[in-house]
Amino acid sequence: MTDKVTVHESVRIDKWLWAARFFKTRSIATDAVEGGKIKLNGERPKPAKAVKVGDRLEVRSGPFTFAIAVLALSDKRGPATEAAKLYAESEESQAGRRVLADQLRADAGTNPLLRGRPTKKARRDIIRFNDDHGKS
Repeated sequence: MTDKVTVHESVRIDKWLWAARFFKTRSIATDAVEGGKIKLNGERPKPAKAVKVGDRLEVRSGPFTFAIAVLALSDKRGPATEAAKLYAESEESQAGRRVLADQLRADAGTNPLLRGRPTKKARRDIIRFNDDHGKS
């Protein structure tokens, strides 16, 4: 490891997630832990729970789930190349995320919710449709 990664026996899980660049801010990392989006060794931790080398984490971020093993500890946020050295993601996790990303990309063209705001004409059509079918 380099100078950016400090040697610790344990680090708070919210600090580690922030340092490993899973979340942009520490408060977002804390909210994710409190919200149940993080599992530490199969259990739901509190934000102050200590992470140790060798622990297994399951991190849900949006539709994606990362299954990782903690390789090193740091409580300081550094470059992405250094952050990537803090953990190792399992092959199954990487393959699952690739498959899900491909599915989301393929469905993007057919999903009407991903097209943005309706145009003025589309809004008029929606209103006309709702009026014709008894909806207001």
